[in-house]
Amino acid sequence: MAAHQGRKGVLVPPAGGRHELPIVLLSAHHGADQQAKTSHPKPNLRTVYAATYPGVGAAKVYLPAPPALGYTAPVVPPALLLYRALIATALPVAAPWLILQARRRGKRRPSLASRLWRNPPPLPAGGAWIHAVSVGEVGVARVLLAEMRRRLPHVSLILSATTATGLATAASHDSADAVVPLPLDLPGPVRRALETARPRLVVLVETELWPELLHACRSRTIPVVIANARISDRSFAGYRRCRPLLAPLLAPITRALAQSEEDARRLVAIGLPPERVRAVGNVKFDSPPPSELPPVAAAIRRVAAGRPILAAGSTMEGEDELVLEAVARLPVSNRPFLLLAPRHPERAPQVAERVAGWGLSCALRTRLEAVEGPLDVVVLDSVGELASLYALAAVAFVGGSLVPTGGHNPIEPARFGVPIVTGPHVRNFAAVYREFTSHGAARVVRTTSELTDLLARWFGDPAAAREVGQAAAAILARNAGATAAVVDELERFLRP
Repeated sequence: MAAHQGRKGVLVPPAGGRHELPIVLLSAHHGADQQAKTSHPKPNLRTVYAATYPGVGAAKVYLPAPPALGYTAPVVPPALLLYRALIATALPVAAPWLILQARRRGKRRPSLASRLWRNPPPLPAGGAWIHAVSVGEVGVARVLLAEMRRRLPHVSLILSATTATGLATAASHDSADAVVPLPLDLPGPVRRALETARPRLVVLVETELWPELLHACRSRTIPVVIANARISDRSFAGYRRCRPLLAPLLAPITRALAQSEEDARRLVAIGLPPERVRAVGNVKFDSPPPSELPPVAAAIRRVAAGRPILAAGSTMEGEDELVLEAVARLPVSNRPFLLLAPRHPERAPQVAERVAGWGLSCALRTRLEAVEGPLDVVVLDSVGELASLYALAAVAFVGGSLVPTGGHNPIEPARFGVPIVTGPHVRNFAAVYREFTSHGAARVVRTTSELTDLLARWFGDPAAAREVGQAAAAILARNAGATAAVVDELERFLRP
């Protein structure tokens, strides 16, 4: 496209145009130069030469940066302007409340300074940036990163997370070249992050839809792929109501690789073009079981003293008490050892205090070495060990499900053939649980009494419990293969 005569003699491309041909910005005198700089910012453009143009005067000529890092003059959709206005209005009010809530619940969050990206760390440029919000999504990212590393050893890989536990889990493995917090979804932090990393591809795990990040990627012609995409029932209802506003914000998404056909239909229904959406399966089914147990496993076996182990994983506030009550109701002769893993490890000391209230002996995982005799309960206050420690369990209760928080990942215990019990609130993994329950690979309980009764049956008849676990392992084997399909798509954007 040709440049045209701008105000005060400044040559700029047509508004909203793509910088495919040389861009001329006048620098003959200070006033015009300032007009050029303020009216038309030029990120990622490089000076090529100076020249004199008839009727215009001396000018600098700019060309776009290399294609993968090119710049498209951004047309800001009205929905993004509304989003920015809402953020600007709500953030000053909401921030103090969010900080107080996090402190009250003992949640750890990445520092504000790190998420503002004012002093970004040096990062490998020109590779792929994979973002996973928290622990579960980091697990998916690690599976993808391992396959990407195998196929694309020349490509640098950056992994980001939003939560402190997600970052700690990401940093505990060497699957990425760098681990960083996701920038706050504001223009400045997002710009600084992308200018530092200069990725050729951004991959968002599950459904992390950050409007400012998506818009900034589009402005820089960075492809964005949603991997393992899913939309829960509750999210879908809200997204569908907001479709007129949401659809323009989703326009920068290059590809969405859905966990199921239902997720694919929902993505199209909220505004993604159908040709950009493909159902490939759930990467979580491909997660291999850990090759070895963490060192603490021996200490847990020692204090369990030969009793079968019930692993209650990712329990939420208010749910620990329900599990403890169910275990305490069992007769001592049929009572398992309880490995209790709060979803947020910072709650572990408070959970341990509640254990004592039920007359059960207890220790934190980090203090096990000082314990000599048997215990009734160990509370995990560590990050990243639960997925491996499910291997010790005879039965697994997967938390976040007896309280209405959406449930957590049942695939982690299923990898070891461990029978699974869950509460009814599993909207975050609805499709997985539908398949598990329809094939007898998990049981759903709704009350503490139901949980007590099921535990009594399973610990009284281990063979019946093992059949449930074997059914879960068979489902994982039948559904394997999504990782290869996802990385096939990613590879298209990263080939030299």
